[in-house]
Amino acid sequence: MSTQEIKLRVSENGRVVIPAAVRKALGVGPGDEIILQREKDGFRITTQQQRIAAARARIRRYVKPGSNIVDDFIRERHEAAKHE
Repeated sequence: MSTQEIKLRVSENGRVVIPAAVRKALGVGPGDEIILQREKDGFRITTQQQRIAAARARIRRYVKPGSNIVDDFIRERHEAAKHE
């Protein structure tokens, strides 16, 4: 999808049709949910999968390469339990 701006028309009952190219770029189909988030300058459309991917990318900055965050957490909890 090369267009950065798309104008949409709101129908009489308040509906907006999301163009096929935008749905494809979002990876959504009939019945899927999208998230409309208000921001300072307008709104952002995302999916839950996109939010999860973004959260994982942010977390990866703090995880040592080759480590397993779940195993590390369990090990830390076992150590803490010994001192309780």
